[in-house]
Amino acid sequence: MDERTAIATRRGENYGGRSRQERATDRRDRILTSALQLFGTRDYDEVTVAEVCTGARVSKRYFYEHFVDREDLVRALHKEQNEWLLAGVFSIMPETPVTLDEMLRPAVHQLLTMLRANPERAQVIYINAPRMETRRRGVLRKDAQFLAGMLRQLGVDPQDQTRYERMLLALVAGLSEVIIDWLSRGMTDDLDQLADHLAAYCQAVLVAA
Repeated sequence: MDERTAIATRRGENYGGRSRQERATDRRDRILTSALQLFGTRDYDEVTVAEVCTGARVSKRYFYEHFVDREDLVRALHKEQNEWLLAGVFSIMPETPVTLDEMLRPAVHQLLTMLRANPERAQVIYINAPRMETRRRGVLRKDAQFLAGMLRQLGVDPQDQTRYERMLLALVAGLSEVIIDWLSRGMTDDLDQLADHLAAYCQAVLVAA
């Protein structure tokens, strides 16, 4: 051990070969992992900060170094999970989609497939986090912007931008409500049929937009 490392270790900056920042990042990751398991399997109001800390093997002191409270934790968790979902949808998009249908059907099918394969993530994104209404509205706007970015690949150039943005917001809000209903009933509906129905809904709204 060199002199600098030894000094850092004595100061608490380096422990077990990891820096203070690395240890803090690891604790935050463990808290989020514990939160995903708990909020992904139980109702929002049933989960406590103490339970999250127990699952993450951290004290409440460390929890409050990263998050203000339970709601702040769920906001961060929801952001992380929603970004995971959007990235997964974007990853299967054809580089040069020719028609609206060629873009929508694989995107919706991928969305539903990812949610069915990851019910805990689905619970966080669509069931528990929407209880925080302000956060839900922000996410819907972000999802509408994500969809607008996908449509730009098709060369979509709306003449009435305000009408277009409102229609996209209405589209993702309606899509979310159907998905929430699907999740609430145990995701038992035929996935291919549901994907077809939702893709047709998206296409109808976009044509009107």
